[in-house]
Amino acid sequence: MCGFCGEIRFDDVAVDLGALSTMNAAMMARGPDGHGVWQQGHVALAHRRLSIIDLSSHAAQPMVDSELGLAIAFNGCIYNYRELRAELQERGYRFFSHGDTEVVLKAFHAWGDACVDRFHGMFAFAVAERDSGRLTLVRDRLGIKPLYCAEIQGGLRFGSTLPALLAGGGVATDIDSVALHHYMHFHAVVPAPHTILRGVRKLPPATIRTIEPDGRQRDRLYWEPLFETRPEERDLGFEDWQERVLAGLRTAVDRRLVADVDVGVLLSGGLDSSLIVGLLAEQGQRGLNTFSVGFESLGEEVGDEFQYSDIIARHYGTRHHKIRVDSATRLLPELPKCVRAMAEPMVSHDVIGFFLLSQEVARHVKVVQSGQGADEVFAGYHWYPPMVGSQDPVGDYARAFCDRSHEEYCRAVHPRFHGEDHSRALIAAHFARGGAAAPVDKALRLDQQIMLVDDPVKRVDNMTMAWGLEARVPFLDHELVELAARMPDRFKLCDQGKCVLKAIGRRVIPREVIDRPKGYFPVPALKYLRGEVLALVRDLVHSQRARERALFRPEYVEWLLAAPDDHITPLRGSKLWQVALLEMWLQEQGI
Repeated sequence: MCGFCGEIRFDDVAVDLGALSTMNAAMMARGPDGHGVWQQGHVALAHRRLSIIDLSSHAAQPMVDSELGLAIAFNGCIYNYRELRAELQERGYRFFSHGDTEVVLKAFHAWGDACVDRFHGMFAFAVAERDSGRLTLVRDRLGIKPLYCAEIQGGLRFGSTLPALLAGGGVATDIDSVALHHYMHFHAVVPAPHTILRGVRKLPPATIRTIEPDGRQRDRLYWEPLFETRPEERDLGFEDWQERVLAGLRTAVDRRLVADVDVGVLLSGGLDSSLIVGLLAEQGQRGLNTFSVGFESLGEEVGDEFQYSDIIARHYGTRHHKIRVDSATRLLPELPKCVRAMAEPMVSHDVIGFFLLSQEVARHVKVVQSGQGADEVFAGYHWYPPMVGSQDPVGDYARAFCDRSHEEYCRAVHPRFHGEDHSRALIAAHFARGGAAAPVDKALRLDQQIMLVDDPVKRVDNMTMAWGLEARVPFLDHELVELAARMPDRFKLCDQGKCVLKAIGRRVIPREVIDRPKGYFPVPALKYLRGEVLALVRDLVHSQRARERALFRPEYVEWLLAAPDDHITPLRGSKLWQVALLEMWLQEQGI
């Protein structure tokens, strides 16, 4: 897990190595263990290293193989790199390191960009070819690792974070109108290729982009799950699917133990993270480090789930660490740093929870497993059951998920941003695609390929990497995702959602953490804005910079300020915080 950036020129101007070094320095938190820059001809790569596999200097990056004529900058982890290494050695390849980066490099030489089909893991990488001058950019199947691009005069820059591209200069920073609509309407989820800034784009998940020396580019989508049961699986019963899912999850958890350092677990106390702890214990892990975070309660809004994480910690004898966050003493002072660490503005309340949790976790371990993705893969959200037999699936999904109507959006933003209902069009386009016939499968596919990538997954990547911590997500093992997509909906939706996971859980972990109301990382202070938090928000939306920016209509902002508790989204978020967070992010990024 690291960060990288680079530049390719399409003219006779030299690569700006000074700008590249500045971009690389902006990602220091992602890779505190080392850094490097490589340049040849019209291409340059830079890298920040977090040492997880092969801690020696032999695995330093950018990695160059002069014999093969390739250079690579890589972020992520290939969990089956040892098996691939053995296969490549049989083909005659010689290795000078013991890590996964060199395996990616040799695999690219052996199989071209089809090498990605063999990778189990999370990854983004750039490969420069000496002889052809070609550059290849790749992102993993589910977008776990980020990759941003920005066109500059005569060339292209790319990097693991949007702020790194800003640090290099020359990026158009005006607001992208399509992205603003998604941010305000589609629960702050801005799908690729858009970002909130017009001058920065992101590579979509499961995409290979080939860039020629003259600037020509082509993209290839290399993976997409089918939501169809295979003929040989149609007669399988619930118990059969349990066995298949449990076997797949065991494999996914085991794969993510590959490291030359200790691996911990982010333990919320819910089903998903508790299952990970249980399966690790089943595999013989002892003295596992587990971590939970909680906030103070506000009225009836409970701010922690310690009672459930404690059950798991006691049951398995983990070394459990609980971080209690007081809004006045910890949340408010750390909030600007948290927002600065966001590659894009993320409105979910639990971002600050992950930020502060990761700060504590990084003092103990460099790698953790996390339960993100289980709800989107195994149908854990409340909007899935109503989709069964829906006569208006697009409308039903939008009413449950979207933050405000298009009409309210137009009341909220400056008229220069008025236009089409981009978010509703996005939902309709995805639901109209083939490969998922049932409305609930259409919703699951949209959430896996769009919402998951640009909300929970991005949140975890950004907040853990802000402290040099690598987070691995076994529920997003691509083979497990494919299996879940093929499983009939009734085995996901029964038992109030995630039915098959709950059935597995009752066989593996204490029932008390399963048979209870669904929870999440609650941060009441960012849902019901009061006291010092409300004062901070008021200062932000009334600031001179906000007035000059004029994103939002003043009358709409005042309407929210007059009664913040009355303006809560269907997904239990504060509309006022959404407005303030965007302004705060822009200010923290110096825009």
